[in-house]
Amino acid sequence: MPSDQSHRLNISRRFDAAQERVFDAWLDPRVAREWLFTSPDTNIAARRVEIDARVGGKWLMTNPIPEMEIVGIGEYLEIDRPRRLVFTFAIPMFGPEVDRIQMNLATEGSGCVVSLIHEGVPQEHRQAIESGWEKMFDRLDGVVQRSR
Repeated sequence: MPSDQSHRLNISRRFDAAQERVFDAWLDPRVAREWLFTSPDTNIAARRVEIDARVGGKWLMTNPIPEMEIVGIGEYLEIDRPRRLVFTFAIPMFGPEVDRIQMNLATEGSGCVVSLIHEGVPQEHRQAIESGWEKMFDRLDGVVQRSR
């Protein structure tokens, strides 16, 4: 996992929802399947979601897109509800690389701010990955608003 800044993507987003609700949306399989690592352009939810929400626990999501099914996997490295979540992320069919995702949440007014750091981002894919996170965050916002 590269640690230099050129391979690190930082994204922050404010959500008009309680910090706990936003945090839990990352670890509840029924909620995560609606937005996390889904196909943001086709509005298709994840087909299969397995989440073992504990440090050392694994996660797996399958995302059907036209003509293939992408499988994302990872392991939870830190879980500090509702402030911090750190996990690995890999798509083995595209290569052996393992990225590290770090999410910090802080209460702000009646909502919260998510600060996400994605480590291991190749420069040539930076714009697409940033766009993917922005679209997933748009979907997450809709999910936490519906669950209010």
